[in-house]
Amino acid sequence: MHASVRSADAPLLNPAAVKVAVAPAAAPAPAPAPAPAPAPAAPASAAVAAVAVGTPAAASAPLAATLDGRIQDVKSDVIKLNRDLLVLEEELLFPANTQVAMFVSMDVGKMFELDSVQLKLDDKVVANYLYTPLEVQALHRGGVQRVYLGNLRTGEHELVALFTGKGPHDRDYKRGATVKFEKSTEAKYIELRIQDSGARLQPEFDVKVWQ
Repeated sequence: MHASVRSADAPLLNPAAVKVAVAPAAAPAPAPAPAPAPAPAAPASAAVAAVAVGTPAAASAPLAATLDGRIQDVKSDVIKLNRDLLVLEEELLFPANTQVAMFVSMDVGKMFELDSVQLKLDDKVVANYLYTPLEVQALHRGGVQRVYLGNLRTGEHELVALFTGKGPHDRDYKRGATVKFEKSTEAKYIELRIQDSGARLQPEFDVKVWQ
């Protein structure tokens, strides 16, 4: 039998302790991540498409302008057509051989503020018109208003025009004007004109017959 000889200076090593004492090997460094590959450049056609899609307002502006122009053209055509139809209607309903038209106009008119006009043709009332302030202003600026359009047989006729309004010093004023005229086979136009008389300091009402 052999006896184990152990030096007093050399301690006995435990196998488990040896395993713990051994330092673990260093972990390998991680491999660097590969750099991302650059994105491929977009083709020229795609870039153009992106620009076109990104600016719809610029593309639609010429279309809107063209559409507005066409709408205005249609409106002008409709107005012209209505005017032509009105002229045709008047020619059919009021032919020249029987037509008579009466108009109201003003020359200065500072001494008379017009409210209404009544027209009697051969003792028959054919027109009554009540004026607004805007219409009176238009007459003061030189406007002419047609107050009556009708048919009249040939021969002699009498027109009585009755004007009501405010005269000098804001007083109620009513004045009539009478004219006799001959209706021929041509259209007849009659102007009822309101004007101031500086000498008499009051309004005057004049009737003029146009052939």
